[in-house]
Amino acid sequence: MRFFASKSQNPVSETPQTPKAKAVALVLEMIQVLAISLVIIIPVRWLLIQPFYVQGASMEPNFFDHEYLIIDELSYRLREPQRGEVVVFHYPNDPKQFFIKRVIGLPGETVEISEGKVKIYNTDHANGVALNETGYLDQDFTAASQTVTLKPNQYFLLGDNRSSSLDSRFFGPVDYKFIVGRVWVRGYPIDRWKHFATHDYGI
Repeated sequence: MRFFASKSQNPVSETPQTPKAKAVALVLEMIQVLAISLVIIIPVRWLLIQPFYVQGASMEPNFFDHEYLIIDELSYRLREPQRGEVVVFHYPNDPKQFFIKRVIGLPGETVEISEGKVKIYNTDHANGVALNETGYLDQDFTAASQTVTLKPNQYFLLGDNRSSSLDSRFFGPVDYKFIVGRVWVRGYPIDRWKHFATHDYGI
């Protein structure tokens, strides 16, 4: 940092820098900028948000192959996933793979799929309530016939493209520890940019 003398002080002349000294100063400045950037970017990248590319058709018509998404990893450090949120998680049978699905059943609930409908049983709905999924499904129909009661740390996840999705109907509930984060923003393609809010089922 340079200091300049005021008019009331005796003038001070600066010693001219040699080309080598200027080069060293430039390199040191670049290192400082890089270090500060890494201190800021690395925590954001690894602890708060993460890029993710969609692969496959299991979430159509809401997410298509090769779309670029930004995943919010911070929220689930502060709260639990909510019904209707779209999440990215490690595939339980092969944790090296990442899947994207929608949260349908919450811990402790019973999920029943029958006659094309998904029904939720919990403390507020002892007799069950059918989910209205018309807001994000082309056809409000879920193929399967099963009833699953979730453990305290489990979630029932389904793809939006119910006719072409490997999800909890096939590999079972997903433990909380496998969930990476929620889909926050679609960044690419630009004409499909969107911020995603939690779907409200009204229940």
